[in-house]
Amino acid sequence: MMRKCYFISDAHLGSLAFDNDRERELKLCRFLTWAAQDATDIFLMGDIFDFWYEYRYVAPKGHVRLLGCLAGIADRGVRLHFFIGNHDIWTYGYLADEIGMTVYRDSVVTDINGFRCFLAHGDRTGYRPWSLRLTHAFFHSNWIRRIYNTIHPWFNYSFGLAWSRYNRRHKHRQDGAQYLGEDREYLVQFAKNYDREHIDFFIFGHRHVMLDLQLTEGRRVVYLGDWIDKFSYGVLDETGFRLEIWEE
Repeated sequence: MMRKCYFISDAHLGSLAFDNDRERELKLCRFLTWAAQDATDIFLMGDIFDFWYEYRYVAPKGHVRLLGCLAGIADRGVRLHFFIGNHDIWTYGYLADEIGMTVYRDSVVTDINGFRCFLAHGDRTGYRPWSLRLTHAFFHSNWIRRIYNTIHPWFNYSFGLAWSRYNRRHKHRQDGAQYLGEDREYLVQFAKNYDREHIDFFIFGHRHVMLDLQLTEGRRVVYLGDWIDKFSYGVLDETGFRLEIWEE
């Protein structure tokens, strides 16, 4: 059976850096409801939430409209795929058990309609300096999570959201979401140098840039943009992949 798959990434819902969080959440719900009319699969490619941390008996406050929308879509038989990003790493069963999503912690290579696809958020793919590798190892450590579980949720979320807001307003303010060119885009370089097998589409989030780049005949790399101000999405069906902007 042919599949019709939709891809989105980087909504960063709950961020303290933006003042239109509710509006963006409602718009995302409208898009998902629209896409679910003919979708077999919807791929959420990371950083859907600006900060997400689950305790054993506590789930994050907010996002009820999106979570309810996703649960309803899953109940209708649409397969939901959730790739953790660098902002929503810490999910340990809630999204899978309560919402019905399949959660991926690493990149995935899969066949969709005869196309070989490499799927990843993008923060841990390709070249990373040692400082960033150590940071990623720290945040993905089960021991660190166990220690973090002892911290009261009030401090946990206050710290996590404030840190994210600081990075958004200061660390990433000058660079912005701009395409840096093939030689400086580490995900493009990763796709160029990938030689384990033939890949038709490398599909990434993380960069907040819209990009559909033909590398060689039959090999393309895609950046999905974001749901902060671009409201972009990808579609993969029997004809191939296309990157679009959703307009109501």
